[in-house]
Amino acid sequence: MFETLPGFRDFPPESCAQRNHIFRVFRNVARAFDFREYDAPILEPLDLFIEKSGPEIVSQLFHFQDKGERAVALRPELTPTLARMVASRANSLPKPIKWYNIGEHFRYERPQKGRGRSFYQFNADLLGEDSVGADAELIALLCGIMETLGLGQNQFALRLSDRQTWLLFLENIGIAEDKRSAILDVIDKSERRKPEQNREALDKICPGKGNEILSQVDELKQINQLDSLLVKLSSFGQAGETRANDWRSLMDHLEAHQVSPFIKIDLSIVRGLAYYTGFVYEAFEASGEGRALAGGGRYDHLIKKLSGNIDLPAAGFAIGDMTLSDCLEKNGLLPSYVMMPDIFLICGSEQRNTGISLVANTRKAGFSVSHPLKENSFGKQFKEAGKSGARYALILGEEEELKKKVKIKDLKSSGEIAVDQSHLIQQLEKLDEEGGIDSPS
Repeated sequence: MFETLPGFRDFPPESCAQRNHIFRVFRNVARAFDFREYDAPILEPLDLFIEKSGPEIVSQLFHFQDKGERAVALRPELTPTLARMVASRANSLPKPIKWYNIGEHFRYERPQKGRGRSFYQFNADLLGEDSVGADAELIALLCGIMETLGLGQNQFALRLSDRQTWLLFLENIGIAEDKRSAILDVIDKSERRKPEQNREALDKICPGKGNEILSQVDELKQINQLDSLLVKLSSFGQAGETRANDWRSLMDHLEAHQVSPFIKIDLSIVRGLAYYTGFVYEAFEASGEGRALAGGGRYDHLIKKLSGNIDLPAAGFAIGDMTLSDCLEKNGLLPSYVMMPDIFLICGSEQRNTGISLVANTRKAGFSVSHPLKENSFGKQFKEAGKSGARYALILGEEEELKKKVKIKDLKSSGEIAVDQSHLIQQLEKLDEEGGIDSPS
């Protein structure tokens, strides 16, 4: 017997319904923020991902040579594809560009809790605007999605940091420019390593200075209040003052967006990818347990790097479906969907064609209708109607057909009424408004 491949998932109807609930929230909140949905191929040239992430990314990809002898890969993320798409139309697109996507992605990694080889992501990006207002808009969108899914302050928090603050800090303590990116990579991994491992990693970059750098880094990471951070930034000269003003503006924007209760200043968040250039953030369960629910930040130079000539400021974030679903389930926020029809048809063998015609009209009116696909006794049909979970049964026997009537039975209250077949749709719509048929007295 064949089994699902490691790291891949089946979505039977109940799981698919839960996934679609999450996707509906993504779409509804994104639309409220005036983001526009787009889509793109899951297969891209391999070089597109190498150009963005370096040759080491290849080991993490599903890649192969197609029949045209092109090196291609299943997308592990969407940012390079977005850059390709926007660059090709950059001059004609009105700015700012506010796009989002919900799509499947693939990484050839060791499957583990919260991480598979196939996963869905919500990606939101805002291009053509470099103000902190754009960063705040994206953070507010992320928080809005989490709130709409039912996650409050006790369930999730957004940890906010800044690559520019870190670069100013490293410059201030005398770290050469060509070594700063490598040190940020160490800082990014520091929470997952022992202190001695971090010291050793720093010593490789700056021989003999690991302990000193680590001590200063730890001091900066302890700052979690805006006032303390502003004081620290002011000690970095004019560039520090300028960045302090950016921090003030961002936090004011987030307060105006009514999401500041979710925001925690946490400079341990660095986001290891070197293309990030400004504010960065990750959303976690409030307990701090588990993998990040979402992550993103500003990446002002990536579009130019991938396109060669289109220079657009950009920022964005992604939400992975696996960690998010786990979090929602843990908090009892994942709806238990049972897909049930609105109506079930019960009819005699001589009335099947009339009944199926009524079913067709009722479906066209927007109702979900099920019916027996073969002839059965009325008793068996009533049992099937009960098992289906339908609210109403349409009953069509010899007497009803003779009078061109149909009975509507409320399977919840047991109340029933007879209506003209020609008025069936209007009556069903009226019942929807009234909440059903009263039980028999």
